[in-house]
Amino acid sequence: MTSTDPFAAAEAATAADRDAAPQFVLPLVVRLEREAPPARTDALETSARAVLTFLSDERTTGDGEWAPARRDWEDARIRKVVRRARGAEWRRAEALPGITVGGREALVRVYPPIPLDGWPKELAKLQVSGTELCDPHPSAAGTLLVPELPVLWLNPRVEMSAGKAMAQTGHAAQLAWWELSDEERTVWRDQGFALAVRTASATRWAELTASGLPLVRDAGFTEIAPGSATVIADHPALRS
Repeated sequence: MTSTDPFAAAEAATAADRDAAPQFVLPLVVRLEREAPPARTDALETSARAVLTFLSDERTTGDGEWAPARRDWEDARIRKVVRRARGAEWRRAEALPGITVGGREALVRVYPPIPLDGWPKELAKLQVSGTELCDPHPSAAGTLLVPELPVLWLNPRVEMSAGKAMAQTGHAAQLAWWELSDEERTVWRDQGFALAVRTASATRWAELTASGLPLVRDAGFTEIAPGSATVIADHPALRS
């Protein structure tokens, strides 16, 4: 006779319900000009801020024009796909309804969710794989962090392309957003969704995984194994 963990069974049932629902995806496009690509950390931070900007936009809530698409998307898995564009591709992508968010150098445009197989032709043509970026000045990505700054910590043992990592930091930011109160969300929005993305040390990652903070586990559709822990969202308001 075997026993069943009721919590694990409930989680599996919830996942099955999500997978049975029609699947939607949140498209993000990063501007990637050949001569002047953004730094990797800047792109990851900007992607997370773009997701938060979308979630807080009045068009995505209540009776907003994008609210039904958002609800359909959140009822299933919160898939995000990052594609890259340059030159005329970027101009065509920018002409579609969406929101462009800028970082120090990076530009990321986020769009209302679409069916998994319903990409508009202007975005369907864009490349989804091979988005590689680097930090020309690695020391800038290792600067000291103030305690009040939310940090999205990357798993030091998981290697991801820049595009994949941008989607994962977007997931982490969204998980943090869901756990905040309305007042805490307003404060973060008024701060311009200030945040940092850093790679944790092995010791720090072990501490974070035991902290109860929001943790992203990838579904395994691309690049990495299903269930891989990729990012932890360390927001001051969520620290115990």
